[in-house]
Formats: sequence, structure tokens, C-alpha cells
Amino acid sequence: MIEKNNNVVFQAPPSGGEGGRVLMPAAYLPGNSTVVMKEVEIPTPGHGQVLVRTKSSTICGSDIRAIYREHLGKGPEAYQNKIAGHEPCGQIVKCGPGMRRFKEGDRVVLYHISGCGVCNDCRRGYMISCSSPLRAAYGWQRDGGMAPYILADEKDCVLLPDELTYTDGAQVACGFGTVYEGLEKIGICGNDQVLVVGLGPVGLAALMLAKAMGATKLVGVDTMKERCDIAKQLGLADEVFVSGNDTLEKVKAVSDGNKGFERTVDCSGHTLGRQLAIRATRQWGKMVMIGEGGTVEFNPSPDIIHDQISIHGSWVTNIWRMEELVERLVRWGIHPEDLVTHRFTLDHVDKAYKLMNEGKCGKVAVVFDEEIK
Repeated sequence: MIEKNNNVVFQAPPSGGEGGRVLMPAAYLPGNSTVVMKEVEIPTPGHGQVLVRTKSSTICGSDIRAIYREHLGKGPEAYQNKIAGHEPCGQIVKCGPGMRRFKEGDRVVLYHISGCGVCNDCRRGYMISCSSPLRAAYGWQRDGGMAPYILADEKDCVLLPDELTYTDGAQVACGFGTVYEGLEKIGICGNDQVLVVGLGPVGLAALMLAKAMGATKLVGVDTMKERCDIAKQLGLADEVFVSGNDTLEKVKAVSDGNKGFERTVDCSGHTLGRQLAIRATRQWGKMVMIGEGGTVEFNPSPDIIHDQISIHGSWVTNIWRMEELVERLVRWGIHPEDLVTHRFTLDHVDKAYKLMNEGKCGKVAVVFDEEIK
């Protein structure tokens, strides 16, 4: 059913009739590199909640690493057999009572962690760091975006500008928001040469945003030639290198004066990748670790202390910075959906996860309605 509300066309949830239950297909991840589809009831929003018609739900590398292949989380942070997908974007089709800002027809991105709202971290907007038992991640501890509808709290919504597509917005929900936070911590401007290690979707996002923020030279490194090729084809990097034994010498050779890079970004989450980023950082430079997992080994004195290098850790972002990011994406005229190399409908969601698991692609999206292209 198509309805109009405030000159916005949106699709209302189907009605099951008196006493009827309306079901929808939904994807679950049992942790053995497969996807299980189930029929579940379309939820009804309660106080301060909205029902969102999913338009695009992109797949994050953390879903692959910590849920799809195996369930790595422990205790309250473990995957709790919920509908998968923590990068959803869509349109509000129904509101519960007590709404304060959003309304039916609004296009929204969901901050993918729903926090308690009252702890110090939540008051800063960093629900990712909320330690309350009430904390629940979409797609992990509460139902996520791999279904036609998703139930969300109003406080987790970010308004999506009309200039951005739903697939743009889906990536802001986690990947682009995470990168933007990290780049803001180290500061990127026209004085900077930037090295990005790890060219999966997060690394590609780092190149795209660093370029928009004014970086004068962009260099990327990855273990997979396919990912390096994507970075070059999209015009995101001036130079790319498939990593090998002499990668440090090669990347420094393309920096000004063979002195290294003012800013380096590790998106690899791998010991050797982090070592490369640290050792390729120029004297007085800054490095940020964004990639999850893995370890790192380095020699503090020659690697960071003597060259006065600052190392930052960055974990996801806060909700106000997400609002800032969607505004700046419009200002810069860039579209995260350009990183999407493959789109799948929900009935082929298993193929989407399998492809993302193989890693020889850019971003992978599961799409609905007008996002099916």
C-alpha cells in the first residue's frame, strides 16, 4: 500500500486484519558461515519507538568476523540470535506514542547501538561505549536490518538528507561514521599526505573521506589486488600497493622527501598492517587505529617516541557526529554508495554474506524497493 504524508511517499506496513498476524522474512546468522531465513511477525512500535521500512542494509566486516563465521562475543555482547544487520537505513512508516522529533515519512539512518541514554557515555552520544545491561546493538542483541521492517528507538535515529540515497545512509550507520570519527581525531587538512592500510570497505571510506577533507596525497595498501584495483578504479588513491616484504620502502618512496606520511590510518586490524602504518608515519605525525581485532608489536623508542608520533584508538562514533557527517557528505558532494560493488535482494542474502566473506569486493548491500538497481 502506498500512502502520502506531508508530500512524502512511503510504504505503510501491511495490515493483518482483526486479530491477524502479519509475517515477514528475516535473516539470522547461526555462526557456521551460513544464513538461516525465518518468518517473523512485523513488530508494533511502543512508546518512543518507530517502525522503519528497510530500504538498504549493508554488511559490516565485524558481522563477518564475529557472527557469520563464528559467534565470538561473550556475555551481554554476544550475538543473541536476533535478525542480522547493524547498518540499516530506511523510512519511518509507523510511530508509537510519545514521539518528540521524528514522524511518519522521515528518512532515517539508525545509530547501530541503542544505549541506556543516561550513563556518561550515552550523554556524550557514544552509545557504543554504554556499559549498562540495557545496551543492545541492532543485529546483535536486538533485531537488525536484514528484514523488510525494523523496530527502532526514536533516540537512535538520524535524519537522512534528501540529497543522499538510502544506501549512502546505511554506510553512515557504522562504516563511514567510524572512519569519520577516527579522521577527526587525528585531523586531516590540505597539508597532509595520508596512508591507509587495509582497503576493505572501511579503508576505502577512509580514502574517500580523507580526500574530501583536503588531503593532498593518498596512498593505499592491501594484501588483495582486487581491493587495490577498486581504490584505483574509483579514483580514491594516487598510489596503491599490494603488500609484500618491501612495502614500507615503497610507500615511503612516494611520500615527499621519502619522509613518510603526516597521517596514517590502519583499517587492517592486523599486526603487520599496524606495524606498517606506525613505521610509515612521518616525524611529529599522527596515526589512528580503526581496524578491529588482531595484535600489534613495535619498538617504542625508534618507532614512536624518538619521532614524536601520536597514536590514537578510535571506536565507532557518537550520534551527533553522525548528524554532522550526513550534512558534510552533502556539502562535499560525495556518496558512500559509490563503494558498493554488489547489491542483493533479501531472497539472495546468503550470497551477499558469502561474497563479503570472500573479501574480493567493495561494500555489499541488501536492498529493498527503490534501492534495487
